[in-house]
Amino acid sequence: MGSSDQRRHKTPVRTILVASGAAVAVVSAGAGALAAVRTGGSPGSAASAGAAGTPEAERSSASSSPGEPGIMPPMPPAPPESQAGSTKAKKKAKKPAYRVVESGSCEASYYWEGQMTASGERFDPDALTAAHRTLPMDSKVRVINKINGRSVIVRINDRGPFIAGRCLDLSRAAMKKVEGTGSGVIPVRYEVLERV
Repeated sequence: MGSSDQRRHKTPVRTILVASGAAVAVVSAGAGALAAVRTGGSPGSAASAGAAGTPEAERSSASSSPGEPGIMPPMPPAPPESQAGSTKAKKKAKKPAYRVVESGSCEASYYWEGQMTASGERFDPDALTAAHRTLPMDSKVRVINKINGRSVIVRINDRGPFIAGRCLDLSRAAMKKVEGTGSGVIPVRYEVLERV
């Protein structure tokens, strides 16, 4: 009897289960199968020990004990789409719309000395302003450099220039925008704007 028990311990237990007309072979070997033989367990207990290694058993154990080592915890929920799309939903601030009420061509110069303007405010060479002989104060004028096509919108806050052929005297900042500070005087096209 001792020799037959030894032979049983060395031989792996193979159990064939038939389910839904298809043969499913479950091969169990090693400590689990041998433990069933040593304890005198029934073939059903050996089969259950063999079935423990199947993917179905692994999935059920993963769902029943998510805290065990080696088992992936459940995935966190995806962030709501409203957060991702919230920045896209925000519209960019629209620039004010203008229509052209008057236009012409002339030469434009620039100035930068600190002084009082005809509007009563202190001249700021870094502000986008300009002087014109007759346009109402606070008029908006688009100035286009005819040489390179660059443009800037300025606010009229001073009077001048008083030199023949020139109709605008731009601030230094405005002249930089149209890249005309190198020459000092440039040919421009101007458009007097009115907000729509």
